[in-house]
Amino acid sequence: MMKRAAAAAVGGAVTVCAVPALLGALGFTGAGIAASSLAAKMMSAAAVANGGGVAAGSLVATLQSVGAAGLSTSSNILLGSVGSAFGAWLVGAREAPPSPPPAEPKAEGDQPEEDVSQAEPPKPPLKSGKHEK
Repeated sequence: MMKRAAAAAVGGAVTVCAVPALLGALGFTGAGIAASSLAAKMMSAAAVANGGGVAAGSLVATLQSVGAAGLSTSSNILLGSVGSAFGAWLVGAREAPPSPPPAEPKAEGDQPEEDVSQAEPPKPPLKSGKHEK
């Protein structure tokens, strides 16, 4: 349990720190979009698609805003929560699942019982679509 809690804390912290660094590496910087970066190519494609300008609220505009001003508190909380959940899940997935309890030995004369609770009732025969007179 402690491993999972530690992984959640580390996952949240790494996510909150990694997103601004990743955006900077892509070219969305505080000084604007870096030349010859992936961000510049995205901005060029968005401008061509919109007839010469980047639409407000588009992905490129939003990423540039985050790159310049940083993430809001609510965005950091959301990112931290997602990173924490992912970190806890990742550690939980690596742990071996508990083994099932051993089966009870059966006596020599025991016959396997037929389970009739899962059987379906018989279906009535299908009638043809024609009505005979």
